[in-house]
Amino acid sequence: MASIKETHFNFPKQTAFYKGKVRDVYTIDNKYLAMVVTDRISAFDVVLPEAIPYKGQVLNQIAAKFLLDTADIVPNWVITVPDPSVTIGRICEPFKVEMVIRGYLAGHAAREYSAGKRLLCGEKLAEGLRENDKLPEPIITPTTKASVGHDEDISKADILAKGIVSAEDYAQLENYTRALYERGTEIAARQGLILVDTKYEFGKADGEIFLIDEIHTPDSSRYFYQEGYDDRQLRGEPQKQLSKEFVRRWLIENGFQGKDGQIIPEMTPEIVNSISERYIELFEQITGENFVKSDNADVLKRVEAAINKALSNL
Repeated sequence: MASIKETHFNFPKQTAFYKGKVRDVYTIDNKYLAMVVTDRISAFDVVLPEAIPYKGQVLNQIAAKFLLDTADIVPNWVITVPDPSVTIGRICEPFKVEMVIRGYLAGHAAREYSAGKRLLCGEKLAEGLRENDKLPEPIITPTTKASVGHDEDISKADILAKGIVSAEDYAQLENYTRALYERGTEIAARQGLILVDTKYEFGKADGEIFLIDEIHTPDSSRYFYQEGYDDRQLRGEPQKQLSKEFVRRWLIENGFQGKDGQIIPEMTPEIVNSISERYIELFEQITGENFVKSDNADVLKRVEAAINKALSNL
């Protein structure tokens, strides 16, 4: 199966190019961003060696749907989605924090808790919690947005003290984060899912705050299946979840957590195909829609043509 591992386009009025862990972003005329969501996959802040067919399409189409479904809460950066793997939008100056919100003790929070920590990003956690328990109230646990290396936990107090975000803007980011999480929780519930935790990124343009990047995708969010959640918690069993956690688990089981000296396990065609199938399953479960595979016969030519056509209409 063909996939988008990397792109090397050159568009009219292109002024910059940025290659992220998963996205290739082209700056056009210093006004617009053309974002190609590639099929690269990262875990533990490391890009894995094999691309996953249709993964970029899954992420891009989920994000496009949920950005549209939350546009009444906060304006977002999107102008058009001209291809299943492409979004074009306005340039925003990103805030240097990611707004992580957690409704359950899972993932990183659970690992920190099991290590004995009861304070996460300035938020106190009660004694006696078990992994995947619902928290009394959702908590916001921001991280710094690292251009290279690992994002780091940071508290609201430190963000304000260091002047990373102004007090006025941070208050608005918190309000938007809670409202988006509430909406995401409602949408997930209609699909028989629990939105466990997620992250949002914001930027500013012309003095206004915009929601940027992706939202409510399996790369930025963790979902549990609602059915059987309570029984699994009572029995102390792992929750059935929809997220990228299955990739992390596979890596951990094969001796890799992104630490120095560790070797990424071999990604056989069978492993790559199984990850691709899981992402398609995620799309259908999260959106309630059937996944339609894009034409991957000459995927790079298709993507380039779609972007050129969209840019000519801006």
